[in-house]
Amino acid sequence: MDFQWITDRVGYFQGAVNIGYVKVSPQEGLLVDAGLDDQAMKKVLKSLKMQNLPLTHLFITHAHADHYGGAAYLQKMSEVNTLAPELEAAILQNPMIEPLYLYNGAYPMDEWRNKFLEGKPVRIDTVLKAEGEFRIGEAIFRTISLSGHSYNQSGLFFDNILFASDGYFGVDALEKHGIPFIVDAERTMDSLEKIKKLPCKGAVPGHGRFEEDHSYTIDKNIALHKEIERELYEAVKAKIGGISLEELVSTICTDKGIIIKNPPSYMLFRTAITAYLTKLIKEKQVRFVMKENQLLIEPLSR
Repeated sequence: MDFQWITDRVGYFQGAVNIGYVKVSPQEGLLVDAGLDDQAMKKVLKSLKMQNLPLTHLFITHAHADHYGGAAYLQKMSEVNTLAPELEAAILQNPMIEPLYLYNGAYPMDEWRNKFLEGKPVRIDTVLKAEGEFRIGEAIFRTISLSGHSYNQSGLFFDNILFASDGYFGVDALEKHGIPFIVDAERTMDSLEKIKKLPCKGAVPGHGRFEEDHSYTIDKNIALHKEIERELYEAVKAKIGGISLEELVSTICTDKGIIIKNPPSYMLFRTAITAYLTKLIKEKQVRFVMKENQLLIEPLSR
């Protein structure tokens, strides 16, 4: 996990999951997200100590375990004021909510309660609006609502640098996952357009590298989401009599060369595909219907 300065006050730890850093003042410093687990945070703390950089605050962009898994360890080792957006804060304090909603509300089995889906509970000192401003000393930070990947995800804007978290993904991450995890396709697209129009000197995604000009990467994200929507619609249209959600997940993942290796991964893909379907339903392209006690999806026209 390599640390890179972007400006004289803003940098980030580049890794599988990026962690941002802002030197607010000689005595105050802010982390943006906390990585997957204790080991990731140990590396961050070691690096900050070696560079004699202060750490007093933590901002968590959203309540997915790969972005907050190291927070409990950080709070154990250091007095940090922890901030998070509304709703995301509730999940951070009660992290079983994520495997709970992925498991359709049934009490999740132990297999679902791993570090990738459920981090340790995090104390939240300050709950923020998804979009607004807050201060640390004399420094003014701006939160940017980037929902879609998560329910109330916020990016962070400071010193003309955007920490976009999972508002978008680097190209390599897009290619790796095939179907990005989202909970709201419409808001995902809105957030991408917002990032594209936001005047800044560069952006750091949650997965990928800092780019001064991230417009190409944003366009790749938009294109992929549109492609998935189109493929879903065509798969629904091709099935006479309607297609079940389970068959649709299997069809789309197989067509994209995705091999789902375990039930939790299946539920992540199913959630994302349901989010795309919801957008198509709102646009009156498809609908849910009940046939012989089965929930099916069918097109509104052929």
